[in-house]
Amino acid sequence: MATESLKFIAGADTFGCKLKDALVTHLRNLNYQVDDLGEGPYYTIGEQVGQRVAAGDANTRGLVSCGTGIGVAIFANKFPGVYAALCLTPTDAANTRSINNANVLAVAGESTSVETAAEIVNTFIHTPFKSPCPANGNKEWPSETAKFLDDSLDEMKKIGTTTAAATDINSGCALCCLAKNREFVPVEIMPGGMMKIVRESPTSAIVKFKAGSIEPAHHHTFGHDLFVMKGKKTVWNLSKGEKYDLGDGDYLFTPGGDVHRVKYDEDTEFFLKWEGPWDIVLDEDLETAKAALDKEY
Repeated sequence: MATESLKFIAGADTFGCKLKDALVTHLRNLNYQVDDLGEGPYYTIGEQVGQRVAAGDANTRGLVSCGTGIGVAIFANKFPGVYAALCLTPTDAANTRSINNANVLAVAGESTSVETAAEIVNTFIHTPFKSPCPANGNKEWPSETAKFLDDSLDEMKKIGTTTAAATDINSGCALCCLAKNREFVPVEIMPGGMMKIVRESPTSAIVKFKAGSIEPAHHHTFGHDLFVMKGKKTVWNLSKGEKYDLGDGDYLFTPGGDVHRVKYDEDTEFFLKWEGPWDIVLDEDLETAKAALDKEY
């Protein structure tokens, strides 16, 4: 894989933000594309980066940082296909790329200097899977080990997906469970919508809408995170006067109480996680929403 084609998704908490910012600048100076998600709690930012990497292609990499690098790595690793590794030295980066094919780099904002972190990033970028690394004395892997590493790629992909259908729907990763067992019910107040609640409180759900569907202006008591799995939708945050065009892999947080209207340009499926129990308060009817969108378009 040509390293020039790599795209990084970056994020950090308060204790890792300074180091993350320096590494984002470093990557951009090397002409890598970086989507910087900014700063948030370590568990939220780890989740956001993990979601984006899981939804990306083989060229997508993650960069996360908190005080220790441990917390962000834990939550990035909640998603199948994400292999986040804490690296405190370039040796760590070489080993985890060669052996684990890691695709998310976690660094420690409180204990790693910018200079060392830049070396770690460079090593992470330029070390191919199965390449000679310090763990093997910087020699080529023996043929039997190389075969094991090749086989491990397919075996690792199965973890979190093949066993999901056999586990209780409320245990483990909800997204993994739903991959094998999706049962949707209509969203009666919004024609064209279907929803599957996967956790009650705080509520998480998989939602899908048909192309052309409209969500009239409404709000929720609690804020919610939205991750588009596939499709295309437009969200108008009427409280803030902002418009968001969202597609595959895009993320949006809407604060509690913010009134928003939505139109679906394609058949769309997305994951929602509220900060508390799900509720909805309509601020207009469907006909009013259609009239407003007619003016918009």
